[in-house]
Amino acid sequence: MDVTRRRFLKIAGLGIASLPLTRLGLNLGGAEAYAAGFKLEGTKEVISICPFCSVGCHIIVHVRNGRMVSTEGDPDYPVSEGALCSKGAAMLSMHKEDHRLTKPLYRAPYSDHWEEKSWEWMLDRIGRRIKDTRDRGFIRRNDKGQEVNRVDSIFQLGTSQMDNEECALSHQFLRGLGVVHIDHQARI
Repeated sequence: MDVTRRRFLKIAGLGIASLPLTRLGLNLGGAEAYAAGFKLEGTKEVISICPFCSVGCHIIVHVRNGRMVSTEGDPDYPVSEGALCSKGAAMLSMHKEDHRLTKPLYRAPYSDHWEEKSWEWMLDRIGRRIKDTRDRGFIRRNDKGQEVNRVDSIFQLGTSQMDNEECALSHQFLRGLGVVHIDHQARI
């Protein structure tokens, strides 16, 4: 079929004009509310705060038997008026996802597969690697002879999945090690 510019504009105009006509005399509000009731039946509404940035949007969490079954933005929250960013909107799937890792995995250098390790083994290894890197790169005095007690060989980039308290603890921990290169994903 040969579509000219004029024919395309007629078809597009007709389609746009007919969109409002699809709703004339057809109110689906009752059916939508009835269907939504099944999903949330027997749940308790709890207002929570999205932990992914400093805005702190409210999230309405629907809980049944101690488990989250649904989340949505809070329309009464004045900053976001019920809208959530992609991270806040994904809150439920991050908690319920079957593919979410629950045990540490380790891949040895030059290996082609991951091994399941215990938390104790993994935390000891991470701690040892941080300590070795800090000891190797620790600078007690700068070129002028001033005491600086810092480490330039470690950098930390914070994640928006840390709440303010976790960021404060991480910052204090890294400053205690002498790390000076610290940034956060929310700033980038």
